[in-house]
Amino acid sequence: MTDRTLWSYKDIAAHIRVQPDTVRSYRKRGLLPPPDEVRNGRPRWCADTVLAWIASRPGNRGR
Repeated sequence: MTDRTLWSYKDIAAHIRVQPDTVRSYRKRGLLPPPDEVRNGRPRWCADTVLAWIASRPGNRGR
């Protein structure tokens, strides 16, 4: 089943236990996948996109 729930910087940060500014930094450095949607200038990622990104991160500790 596909999870199309949209996540913000804050949602991603809470899931991987970092500050939202850290996630913003990941995006600026090209470490975060492109957003699935942009609403009112705010990027959003589908949960499936985020979970796949987390699984592929070097040093992933099964978060």
